[in-house]
Amino acid sequence: MSNVFPFTRLRRRRRSDALRIMFQETDVRVSDLVFPIFVEENISDYVQVSTMPGVVRIPESRLAFEIERFAKAGIKSVMTFGISHHMDETGSDTWNENGLVARIARICKDTVRDIVVISDTCFCEYTTHGHCGVLYDHYIDNDTTIVNLGRQAVVAAHAGADFIAPSAAMDGQVQAIRAALDVAGYHETAIMAYSTKFASAFYSPFRAASGTTLKGNRNTYQIDPMNRREAIHESLLDQQEGADALMVKPAGAFLDTIRDIREATYLPLAAYQVSGEYAMIKFAAAAGAINEYQIVRETLGAIKRAGADIIISYFAMDIAEQGFY
Repeated sequence: MSNVFPFTRLRRRRRSDALRIMFQETDVRVSDLVFPIFVEENISDYVQVSTMPGVVRIPESRLAFEIERFAKAGIKSVMTFGISHHMDETGSDTWNENGLVARIARICKDTVRDIVVISDTCFCEYTTHGHCGVLYDHYIDNDTTIVNLGRQAVVAAHAGADFIAPSAAMDGQVQAIRAALDVAGYHETAIMAYSTKFASAFYSPFRAASGTTLKGNRNTYQIDPMNRREAIHESLLDQQEGADALMVKPAGAFLDTIRDIREATYLPLAAYQVSGEYAMIKFAAAAGAINEYQIVRETLGAIKRAGADIIISYFAMDIAEQGFY
């Protein structure tokens, strides 16, 4: 055969669907996905989130029905966010044993015992100022906030949460939560740290979903999106403080960071495909600019390929019901 023709022909492995599936290197399964949900108290009907097509605020009274529906579809894990009608300066409802955080976890576990409940542990939906902690003179007090995070974590654990997921981005929060849980006897309750959380513009649609009323920004406690070394450092600190799993948030714009952290730790690594990533796909698909199904598969595959073991995604329920198309 003439040297003009290639000896190595990679297309031999792509000739049919069966061959392509056989040689596919990265697989995203429903069991890899966590479904984030928004639960609002004191409402009687679902509220559509205008910035996130297909996402709703679930009335607390309908949460048990929805959890049962999710589980029947194959969802194994939910991350819970509450929309509170009892806000104050410190977010004290979060450590009320009968507050929204506790009620959400309790309803989830009472309805489907085996569903994994990851309780987002923060204050932004529960404070009048919308910040993630105690605000003093326009500045978040780190050490007072981490004490309160520990109090919230204990309440969530007592209500049945499997994972505490602190998203407040305070220094020392994982260590403080681990200590609070252990003192209260919740040695088996795990921590999924929002260990690398960037101060990202991709979060904007989330505010409409969660009802936060942020005054100012969170730049003093979330990571500059331009900082690669600091991002790795943050995750490794949370590992040292006792995190059981780490996380990169957002995911799509930070695939390099996911890979960096995957190579730096043996801990399980989650990545959060956030509201802005979801909204861009949804709106572009609605405009006819892209094929939603193919884009979802590609973006989740890229996150998994970069090194994430777990993907938190608003597409999780669609995929559980319809597959990866």
